[in-house]
Amino acid sequence: MRYLWYGFLGLFSIGILGLIAGAAVVIGVINYYEQDLPDYSALKTYDPPIVTRLYAGDGRLMAEYAQEKRVFVPINSIPDLVKNAFIAAEDKNFYQHEGVDPAAIARAALSNFLHTGARMKGASTITQQVAKNFLLGNERSYSRKIREVILAYRMEKAMSKDHLLELYLNQIYLGARAYGVGAASLQYFNKSLDELSVAEIAYLASLPKAPNNYNPERDYAAAIDRRDYVIDRMLEDNYITPAQAAEAKASR
Repeated sequence: MRYLWYGFLGLFSIGILGLIAGAAVVIGVINYYEQDLPDYSALKTYDPPIVTRLYAGDGRLMAEYAQEKRVFVPINSIPDLVKNAFIAAEDKNFYQHEGVDPAAIARAALSNFLHTGARMKGASTITQQVAKNFLLGNERSYSRKIREVILAYRMEKAMSKDHLLELYLNQIYLGARAYGVGAASLQYFNKSLDELSVAEIAYLASLPKAPNNYNPERDYAAAIDRRDYVIDRMLEDNYITPAQAAEAKASR
């Protein structure tokens, strides 16, 4: 019995030392990568470039000038269903996590393990996507991912959830040179956000992952499949009713 006790103490000590070593590594990594983090303070008062429009004397639109089609929409003017559709599709725990979602990371890791060879699933939160889109770019590297995680945690401490969501919904590229939900709503449906149907909202929320892949003019079946996936997520999270989901899926 005494030998068993000593063995248990030995394993326990090794475990504690392992935890200490792991914590030291994490702290060292954070200290290394936080030295050259970009300044995110400007995002607190973000003023995006928007479309410049030239009108004739009688009010007719003559021309538009912009490298990016963008219509800035304040968060309080974005319909709840639009916000909820993007949350359901991209980051269901957005209002619960602190910048990074451990549960989503675990789900993605398990899915990638079980479906080896398929396109790997990610687990980036909306906050991480804001950090990437505004500050870090699309470089595929562990260095960029680590900095993205650190920035996400810090941005969550410095800004409200609603402000981060506002940044995301007005910056995200949704295809056809449209940046942000306001511009995309006009580009795809010639409607304002409050005029969109459930099916149209779900389609917009389907685009962030790969807007070119889900362009209905290029691949109609893929666009509908992805839209229906978002409808399912909205139903699962109780943002729409079964009747609304069925009606939206029937829309073509």
